[in-house]
Amino acid sequence: MHASSISQQQERRKALRSLLGVSPALIAIGLFLIVPILIVIAYSLMEANPYGGVNRVFSSDAYSSLLFERQLDDSLAFADSYLLIALRSIGIAGLTTLITLLIGFPVAVWLAMQPVQRRGLLIFLITVPFWANLLIRTYAWILLLRNTGVINNSLMDLGLIHEPLQLLYTDGAVLLGLVYTYAPFVVLPIYATLEKMDIRLLEAAQDLYAGRLRTLHKVVLPIARPGILAGAILTFVPCLGAMIAPELLGGGTRMMLGNLIFRQFSDARNWPFGAALALVLMAAVMLVLTLYALRTQRQRAQQERA
Repeated sequence: MHASSISQQQERRKALRSLLGVSPALIAIGLFLIVPILIVIAYSLMEANPYGGVNRVFSSDAYSSLLFERQLDDSLAFADSYLLIALRSIGIAGLTTLITLLIGFPVAVWLAMQPVQRRGLLIFLITVPFWANLLIRTYAWILLLRNTGVINNSLMDLGLIHEPLQLLYTDGAVLLGLVYTYAPFVVLPIYATLEKMDIRLLEAAQDLYAGRLRTLHKVVLPIARPGILAGAILTFVPCLGAMIAPELLGGGTRMMLGNLIFRQFSDARNWPFGAALALVLMAAVMLVLTLYALRTQRQRAQQERA
């Protein structure tokens, strides 16, 4: 009996020691994650102050404004303006993810096939754009795409066009900026999975008379699938809330969720509605991440059974 009590005390000490060890992380998460989220939730349930900020009066108008607008007779009517912005954001984020995957996957495969001594330099070159601020890199695209920019001037000097093309302030410009920004986030996870690939698998496929496409489909893609999923999430999720590229390259006319949230806190001074939009966007992101985690857990369980 005495021995069991001693073991229980030791287990309690271990548990207390473990709790003290992770307490700084728990405090940091509470202060910098949970508390701000609670503040945003509280703001979303208050009344908007016309001069900015909130009035400490309970109101659910911020959430009803997502799909409805109040008429002069104080009735609610369905409004699809914000729904269209959300659908545009999802469409542009999905298209950006697809394009970055089509570009990033071949690049990652090519990197994985390079000699080991050369891979470090190539990965370094891919990460070079991160050295410059995103705002500066986006302004550089404005210099390239505007009517008097490098692209239009070059085409006119070559005689290919007689008047400038409208390249800036279009959906194509926004898409280009997003692809440029998030392409490395696709290349690096896929490369990380393919880097560990046993080259002898490719040699075995060739010995079995498998062509390049069949080898790619049967050998490379299954190995790269975790990296592809991770790269798709790392691209799609930030694109939903992207603000700089739509604001600068789209001229503010190609509204996305990130711009809409920003303008609620700046121009419209409707903090509760901006907070509600931020919470809806966060909930959508958490849903995507949860589905990915459940899928990964299910795949691991199937592998363990096999």
